Amino acid sequence: MFTLEIAGKAVAITNADEGQAKELFTSEEFQEDLRSFTSDGQPLWDGAASFNVRAASEEEIEAFEDAMAEDDEEWSNEDEDEDEGDDETGIDVMFLVAVDDMDDQDDA
Repeated sequence: MFTLEIAGKAVAITNADEGQAKELFTSEEFQEDLRSFTSDGQPLWDGAASFNVRAASEEEIEAFEDAMAEDDEEWSNEDEDEDEGDDETGIDVMFLVAVDDMDDQDDA
């Protein structure tokens, strides 16, 4: 698993391999999301701060696995057909900071 750091702060984690993580985190679409999502009223990324993709820490991996287990529990109580699109890439991303105004609970 790999973690995205922005200006030295861990912001997101993914279960992708290193190449996929770098491609995902540096994609235009993900960077647009980082500029539009806020934490405590501040954008997750200002468009200029440095990015670093590194191996996730044990603590980050544990938080990710706990969140995925909770998510799996929630999905098991819903219609299986609604979940089909989520498994297309097999890559999950979780924010490691509280993200303002997000409906899902993927943030930590």
